[in-house]
Order: sequence, then structure tokens, then C-alpha cells
Amino acid sequence: MRIATWNVNSIRARADRIEAWLDRSDVDVLAIQETKAKDENFPWELFEFAGYEVAHFGVNQWNGVAIASRVGLTDVQRTFPDQPTFGKPGQEPAQEARAIGATCGGVRVWSLYVPNGRGLDDPHMPYKLEWLRVLEGHAKQWLQEDPDAQIALVGDWNVAPQDDDVWDIQLFKEGGYTHVSEPERAAFHAFIEDAGYQDVVRPRHPGPGVYTYWDYKQLRFPKKEGMRIDFQLCSPALAARVQDAWIDRDERKGKGASDHAPVVIEID
Repeated sequence: MRIATWNVNSIRARADRIEAWLDRSDVDVLAIQETKAKDENFPWELFEFAGYEVAHFGVNQWNGVAIASRVGLTDVQRTFPDQPTFGKPGQEPAQEARAIGATCGGVRVWSLYVPNGRGLDDPHMPYKLEWLRVLEGHAKQWLQEDPDAQIALVGDWNVAPQDDDVWDIQLFKEGGYTHVSEPERAAFHAFIEDAGYQDVVRPRHPGPGVYTYWDYKQLRFPKKEGMRIDFQLCSPALAARVQDAWIDRDERKGKGASDHAPVVIEID
């Protein structure tokens, strides 16, 4: 069974590419982030015609997450328990469409679009850290309740946990950029060091230059100036079943590409 995650950066703008990629990649489950669509504007027929069931969570033209599966789609859950809300000063906090879970082929898949901190002193940064803290607490509890649980926490995490995960770590640190700050990295590593999940892609693709995201600005892709911020973190029982894992860098090429590439794992 193949499970993929992909930040498509607008599902309607990328519909043709998504349809072609599903046909070419032969994936069984696709977790999608940044659909940028309300439920009523989501292209349900794209997936249904391709033989997939699909669940989507979108409330406005921002964010949005989905799971498409051809191996079953049950127990759909929009947001994880106690998922933090966000509101600008003077505004009522609202729930953003950033997490959706479903059971697909016996695997509990969570499609996650972690908030972007935007700036080290921006109000989005404490929101991002709290979002990750609450999710990690639940992820840890799920494994405590069932050590053999088959869980995949996948998506755009907006964190580069290792220095090799960005093209120029000195630029990022000296510039005071997000994604590489110690609090963000600590929040990510808690899923591995405290909760017990495993990054199943990095061990198979070590070293620098292994990226999943290249900004549209300043020709980052042809310059090979990318970041690795899209991950598949698997529970130990699921990680033991992983046979292969890869990043489909070619999907970042060409006209109309998303700024992220799909990340795929294959389990027995």
C-alpha cells in the first residue's frame, strides 16, 4: 500500500496535475494540504472518477486539508481533540481547517497543515507551538493506549528539524527566520523523542539536498535552494512495515507545479 502526502497549494489550480499524478504514481492514499477551498468548492468528482473516496475539511479560501483513499475511508475526524484556534487581536478565535483524520486500509492517517509561524515575534508563532504541543500530547496518548496502533502523521509541518533540511542554515539562523528556531525544532522532535514516532523518509535519504519545498521566489527550484518541511511520521508498528520511501521531486517541475513535492511511502 502506498501512502502519499502533498501540499498542493490550491487544489483547483492544480486539478489537472493531481489527476495525472494519481494515475502515474498509483498511490492508495493521498493526504492533501492547502486545498484553499470550501467544501462546496472542492472538486469531489476528480477523485471519485479516479476510484477514490475523499474527505475534505475547508472553511474558506485559506488552508484546507483532505484525504483521498481507494482502500477504504472510515471514522473521518475533522480537527484533532482540543485543536487550538487562532484569532488576531480584537477578533474572536476561530478553528482553522488544518487537520483531518481517517482510517484507510487499517492505517489511521492524519493529514496535517501545521501553522506557519510567520515570524519569531508574530502572534502565529505561539499558536504554532501550542498547536504542535496539543497534537503531540494526543499522538503520545494514542500509542500509550495501543502500542501496536498503525498511525501516520503526515503533511506540511512547516519545520525544518535538521540543519541539512535547508539549503543555507547560516542564512536562516542569522536572518532570524522561522522553521529552524529552537522552539519549533523542539516541538517537532517531541513527536519522535517523547511520543515515539519515526521519520521514515530521512533514514532512506540522508544528507543535504533532500528537500520537499522550493519557494516560487528567486528561482529557488532551479538553484536547488529548498527545504525539507513535509514529513511522514509513523508509529513504530507502522514504521516496521515501511518497505520504501521517496520524494517525487519531478512533480515540482514544469508549468503550474505546486511549490511542494509529494512524499510517498510504501508499506507491506
